[in-house]
Amino acid sequence: MKILLIGSGGREHALAWKINQSPLCEQLICAPGNAGICEIADCVDIKADDVDGLVQFALREAVNFVVVGPEVPLALGIVDDLTQQGIAVFGPTEAAAMLESSKAFTKDFCTRHDIPTAKYDVFTNVADAKAYLGEMSAPYVIKADGLAAGKGVVIAETKEEAERELDEFFSGKFGDAGECVLIEEFMTGHEISFFAIADGKSVLPLIAAQDHKRAFDGDKGPNTGGMGAYSPVPGFDDEKRIMDEILIPTVRGMAAESAPFTGVLFAGLMMTADGPKLIEYNVRFGDPECQVLMRRLNSDLLDMMFKAAKGRLVDVGLVEWSRDAVVNVVVAAKGYPGSYAKGEVIKGVDAANQMDGVQVFHAGTTRSQDGALLSAGGRVLNITAQGKTVAQAVNRAYKAIDEAVNWPGGFVRRDIAKQALPNKLCQTSFEGK
Repeated sequence: MKILLIGSGGREHALAWKINQSPLCEQLICAPGNAGICEIADCVDIKADDVDGLVQFALREAVNFVVVGPEVPLALGIVDDLTQQGIAVFGPTEAAAMLESSKAFTKDFCTRHDIPTAKYDVFTNVADAKAYLGEMSAPYVIKADGLAAGKGVVIAETKEEAERELDEFFSGKFGDAGECVLIEEFMTGHEISFFAIADGKSVLPLIAAQDHKRAFDGDKGPNTGGMGAYSPVPGFDDEKRIMDEILIPTVRGMAAESAPFTGVLFAGLMMTADGPKLIEYNVRFGDPECQVLMRRLNSDLLDMMFKAAKGRLVDVGLVEWSRDAVVNVVVAAKGYPGSYAKGEVIKGVDAANQMDGVQVFHAGTTRSQDGALLSAGGRVLNITAQGKTVAQAVNRAYKAIDEAVNWPGGFVRRDIAKQALPNKLCQTSFEGK
């Protein structure tokens, strides 16, 4: 098959790396791609949100199958448009993608289908939102309804802080995404990411991973798109309850509401004393979780996605996973998730890829005319490392960062997967060389 992969981040590099391993893949094209993806696929300069351009390209090039990486083209209805043109595509329709594109839709959906989640209410003006704070207790969870690149959530420790945040939300802090705002109860427990694939009728569980959202060590600083991840998650044994109480009811509910869901269901969950509760849904692989999933997956991803797109998920056999641990440490530009420099030279990636268990997935990268690797985004590199234990994977990842990657403009969190280490230690000191 001729495959078109849409996207340009670390997630898409990991997907390209895995799709390329399938015997079903005859040619892989990526739009727009990045410097790493260009080494293993034919990249074309069409942005991921240029739905018309992507559809016309797929038609012109006789693409057999399209895989949509990021959420924005899904929310814009690219699956609907490709399907109308007779092109097979993996991902949800615009209506089904509302599970991610509208948090208010998802919370109301959970209420309709008895899916466990946090108490909430939805507001379109700041006065009503502030009044609702009196019915809740600190800390307060405030969310933009729409897509905000993983940054549209604030946890306010006091009522005064919550009121200031609401003023900022309704003053355009997140643009159109924040015109509608949710306030939720703060759930206590352990947060986890769980992934599954659906074909509109049935749902196939994948595995869990642990993300690190905050920018700095100790879960301090602002929310980001994700600063690292690891899998497996020690002690995780709640797959059956997650499937029975959350994922299966979701797929059945979407079908009952005439919006059958096909694609990746990424459930952000809080593991509470009362069991798993849904924090939010994403309708695509997580980034940086996808990178660790692809490293652990031994089965044919492309075969799995194609059968799901065709409504034949039941034909997928046993999904095989490596028992090894994989850790992903994101190297981000200093200043991220705020303003940051671009166009800085990065060295040492090839050397890192030669180290035991290490695979570097590019995110915000490009090449200069003379071939130098340059930074081109906030999250720039994903240093993934595989090992027999989480500790070995952690050590390999940070060793690659400390001894190979050379980028003065970068920074990393020093505590990725720390909570999964027996001794809680990670003795490394990279701060960008």
